[in-house]
Amino acid sequence: MWPWEHAIVAYLSYSLLCHLVVRDSPGGLDAFAVVVASVLPDLIDKPLAWTYGVFDVGYGLGHSIFFAVPVAIVAGTVARAADRPLVGLAFGLGYLSHPFADIVDSVFRQDTFLIEITLWPIAPAEGRPPGPDILDVFVTLAGRYANTVLAGDLSTYLWIQVGLAVLTALVWLLDGAPVLRECLRATGRAIATLLGRDTASSRTDPEQR
Repeated sequence: MWPWEHAIVAYLSYSLLCHLVVRDSPGGLDAFAVVVASVLPDLIDKPLAWTYGVFDVGYGLGHSIFFAVPVAIVAGTVARAADRPLVGLAFGLGYLSHPFADIVDSVFRQDTFLIEITLWPIAPAEGRPPGPDILDVFVTLAGRYANTVLAGDLSTYLWIQVGLAVLTALVWLLDGAPVLRECLRATGRAIATLLGRDTASSRTDPEQR
């Protein structure tokens, strides 16, 4: 799956969880955590496989349940200690959703149940890396994906992805646009503070008296 697809799945899942359990929209910090965590397994495994040759394919340590579960537990423990339990929950959900989504993707796209992508080092996934460098591979694959979308030659699976992307954008807006909302508030406070300082400075400047 592409990074944005993982982010879509993770954010929709977390937003639904927030509304059903917490009875509130996601906050900015936990929304940021769930999205970052949702792409973290690829950020770990793809460079190690495609650039450094540590794994045969882009599924290794980062996708392994033997790594993902402890990471989620540690993140939750640290977040709770920092009095940010929702951030830990968001991070754990985002991270654990990634390998699960890859398995579901393999069933629909390849008609294969690739459970082994989550079992490193007991049953490491086998294959050949798609290229010598992660940046080159990403640019090539993203170019193919973009050409397919722009040409309008969308499979049923791609149409589902487009629909989920639109749904996620609407949900995000209904949630109050978390992350963007906090950034705008912080910018507004910074501007107000600067304007307040300028005003106070002009009042105490002797030349202004």
